[in-house]
Amino acid sequence: MVSHGYTTRVGKVMDMLGPSLWDIWNNNTNTMSIEMVACIAIEAISILEKVHSRGYIHGDVKPENFLLGPPGTPDEKKLFLVDLGLATRWRDSSTGLHVEYDQRPDVFRGTVRYASVHAHLGRTGSRRDDLESLAYTLVFLLRGRLPWQGYQGENKGFLVCKKKMATSPENLCCFCPLPFRLFLEHVVNLKFDEEPKYAKYISLFDGIVGPNPDIRPLNTEGAQKLVFQVGHKRGRPTMEEEDDDGQPKKKVRLGMPATQWISVYNARRPMKQRYHYNVADARLSQHIDKGNEDGLYISSVASSQNLWALIMDAGTGFTSQVYELSPYFLHKEWIMAQWEKNYYISAVAGATNGSSLVVMSKGTQYVQQSYKVSDSFPFKWINKKWKEGFYVTAMGTSGNRWAVVMSRGAGFSDQVIELDFLYPSEGIHRRWDCGYRITATAATGDQAAFVLSVPRRKPVDETQETLRTSAFPSTHVKDKWAKNLYIASVCYGRTVS
Repeated sequence: MVSHGYTTRVGKVMDMLGPSLWDIWNNNTNTMSIEMVACIAIEAISILEKVHSRGYIHGDVKPENFLLGPPGTPDEKKLFLVDLGLATRWRDSSTGLHVEYDQRPDVFRGTVRYASVHAHLGRTGSRRDDLESLAYTLVFLLRGRLPWQGYQGENKGFLVCKKKMATSPENLCCFCPLPFRLFLEHVVNLKFDEEPKYAKYISLFDGIVGPNPDIRPLNTEGAQKLVFQVGHKRGRPTMEEEDDDGQPKKKVRLGMPATQWISVYNARRPMKQRYHYNVADARLSQHIDKGNEDGLYISSVASSQNLWALIMDAGTGFTSQVYELSPYFLHKEWIMAQWEKNYYISAVAGATNGSSLVVMSKGTQYVQQSYKVSDSFPFKWINKKWKEGFYVTAMGTSGNRWAVVMSRGAGFSDQVIELDFLYPSEGIHRRWDCGYRITATAATGDQAAFVLSVPRRKPVDETQETLRTSAFPSTHVKDKWAKNLYIASVCYGRTVS
C-alpha cells in the first residue's frame, strides 16, 4: 500500500480500506465529476512520485488499484495505491543509476487497457510508464470509455497497442479540460530515463479544483507539499519545455502514423551502387542482368504497391547470385534446392499480393541458415535461434506477414530488435550509442522492425544514417553518395510523419 510515500506489505490491505476508484465510478452510473478526477490526478501523481523516489515503478496503475480510506474515518477522502505485485526497479540499487534500456517484444507486464505503449512493446519499464497508465486511467474515469476497449482474442494486445499509438492526445482528450491533454501529451513523450516533472503536472490540474483544499472531494495534502517544495504557482496550464541546449524539446511520440520508405545508409569506401524502383515483375530480369554485366550484385530488395525496388552494388563480396520471383511467400522448395548448391538467402521482399522476391548468393560468410514465415513478428522464434548461434540477416514482409532469415556465421557478436507501430527513434539512437548498427529492416502497414547488431570486426567508419520519405529517396541517395554513404537496407511501411 502506498499513500504519500508510506509503504507496507499488501496482504489483506484491500479489505481494510474503502472502495476503489473503479467501484466509485461503477456505482455512480459510470461517471465522475471533473473536479473529482482532477483531485485524483493531483494526488495520484504525488503518490507515484513517492514510489519513484524510492527507485521503484508500480507497473500496474489502473482504477482498481487506487482505493480510498475506510468510510467514516479521517482517511475516507485519502487516496491509496495498492498491489505492488508488478513493481520493478527503475534505479539500480547497487549503482544508483537508471536501469539499462532493452526491448523484448514477447514480454508484457500490466493491464492491457491502461498499459503504456512501451509496456505493450516489451520495453524495459521506467517512470514514464506509470504516468502514461495514469493518464489513461484519468481519461477513462472522465469519459467512461477508452477508444481501444472491446478488442477480443489472441490478437487483443497487438490491436490495443496499435490503436493507442494511432490515437492522438487531441482526439483522446477532445471532451476533457485542457490540463488532461497537456498531461497526456507530455508523459507519452518522456524519454526512457527522463525525470518526470511531477510538480508541474500537479500544477496543471490545480487550476481545475477549488482553491480551498478543505472542501475538495479528495484529500490533496500530499500533493500540495510537493508543489510547495518546488514552488510552482497557480496559473495558465502550459508544458512548453526546452532541451539542455535551449532548443524546443524534441517529441518522442508526436506525429501521425504514415506509410513511407525507410532507407538506411552506411559509410563505405567509394564504390559503384545503383538503384531501381517501381519495377514491374516483367522488368526485373532486365535490370538485374544489366547490373550483373557491370559487376554489380543485389544487396537489398523491397516492394511498394506490388512494384519492386532493387539496390545493386559492387561491395557485396558475392561471387554468384540467383533469384526467384514467386507467387508464394516464401517458395520453400526453391530455397532448399539453392541451399543444396551452397547459395544462401541474402535479400528478401514480399508484395501485398502475396508474391515474393528471394535473392540467394555465394560468397557470403554464412555456414547455415533457417527462416520463418509468420502472421506476426516472430520474436520468440528469433530469441530461440539466437541461443543456437543464429543471427537475423534478412527480413521481408507481404501484407501483414513477416519472413525472417537467420544465419550462422553472420559475423555478429550481439543483436537486438527494435519494433514499433510508428518509428522507434529513441530506441535506435540508444542502440547506436551502445555500438549497435542497423543490419536489417522490414515493415508492414502496421509495424516497422529494425535489427541492430554489433559486428565482430569493427568498421573503420561507423557512420550510419536513416531516412524516411514519402517517395523512393532517389534524390537523397545521390546526396548521400557524395558523402560516401551508401544504401545498406531499404523497406516500405509504417512510420510517423
